[in-house]
Amino acid sequence: MSFVPYTPQSDFSIHNLPYGIFSLQSDGRHRIGVAIGDHVVDVSAISELFTGDVLSRNRNVFDKPVLNDFMALGRSAWSEARQTLQRLLSSQEGIIRDNASLQAKALIPMDKVMMHLPANIGDYTDFYSSKEHATNVGTMFRGPENALMPNWVHLPVGYHGRASSVVVSGTAIHRPCGQTRPKDGSCMKPPVFGPCRLLDFELEMAFLAGPGNDLGQRISMDKAEDHIFGMVLMNDWSARDIQKWEYVPLGPFLGKNFGTTISPWVVPMAALEPFKVASPVQDPVPLPYLRHSDPYSFDINLQTGIKVPGMETPSTVCQSNHKYLYWTMKQQLVHHSVTGCNIQPGDLLASGTISGKTPDSYGSMLELSWRGTKPLTLSDGSTRKFLADGDEVVMSGYCQGDGHRVGFGECSGRVLPALLS
Repeated sequence: MSFVPYTPQSDFSIHNLPYGIFSLQSDGRHRIGVAIGDHVVDVSAISELFTGDVLSRNRNVFDKPVLNDFMALGRSAWSEARQTLQRLLSSQEGIIRDNASLQAKALIPMDKVMMHLPANIGDYTDFYSSKEHATNVGTMFRGPENALMPNWVHLPVGYHGRASSVVVSGTAIHRPCGQTRPKDGSCMKPPVFGPCRLLDFELEMAFLAGPGNDLGQRISMDKAEDHIFGMVLMNDWSARDIQKWEYVPLGPFLGKNFGTTISPWVVPMAALEPFKVASPVQDPVPLPYLRHSDPYSFDINLQTGIKVPGMETPSTVCQSNHKYLYWTMKQQLVHHSVTGCNIQPGDLLASGTISGKTPDSYGSMLELSWRGTKPLTLSDGSTRKFLADGDEVVMSGYCQGDGHRVGFGECSGRVLPALLS
């Protein structure tokens, strides 16, 4: 138990303690925070209390405006920090609890802070790791007999995204403009330029990398966990009509580069450890470098809602789970570095859309409306094939423990009209 009060439904229990970057209106300085209940712990205000072997020599990482340097220290530092924070926030420990001035300085109400991107994201890679999602999309465009491409069951397919347009939850996204086929879909007419008509969300999760590897060196499967710091929710906004016209032969480009939203709180892997579940059976068995026998899927309940102007709460359109993914985070990371590609602290590696077997678990409007042929009815009676201007997409996720949650908060963004000039 913690001396900081929170309800059993709070995402931010003492079992969680996610990291983020926040600022106050009074000074605007970006600093490292840890969420607990409805409060943020200003870690820089208590940095002298980190007296372990690693962090006593590296307290300066807590004065940084991003998490990169802390993430680069590795698992021993992460473990030491977590143990210290859990002790300091425990109901049994009085260092902060019984010091009114320190408590006022270190514990800040969450409604008083502004959240920022948790790291300098040097590179961003998006995978395609849900078999159900890949099968659904392949079925729509190639038919069920050719739904999965031949390589899909042999390796984690991915592409390099645009790190500069990764934004923190709450950032509005303008509807993108680009080239598309004419509205009648004619293959005989030239493309037209204008606002995207088929704007979509993709329910994903992503992890931030810790220590990197040198260029030319691989990350082996038995060392992969040493390089995975923690996880966030992610919305990979997608312009389906722009994507359809451009993606052959080199894949996503402008249909994906205009915005990617992540949740501000990074849940450490240690907090997710109790929620590991068996990974899906992979058939055929992957090549040796991609094999691992230990479970590395996670029972994370995921939900996506659409909030139309005037709604008090979002209308739920999707309920999914991280455990549905076919390729694990360790496999994604190992495959990414198998060529000797150098991963760096703060790199963002995303899962791809997370869809389950049932229609209510599909993680994109493309699937939920089945390419626009089955409009969704929202709680206010309005219908959607794809996203409309003014819609706010709200994603959430949590693991359910015994009387507590380990959650991610929200990953949200509102659609603004296209900028036409």
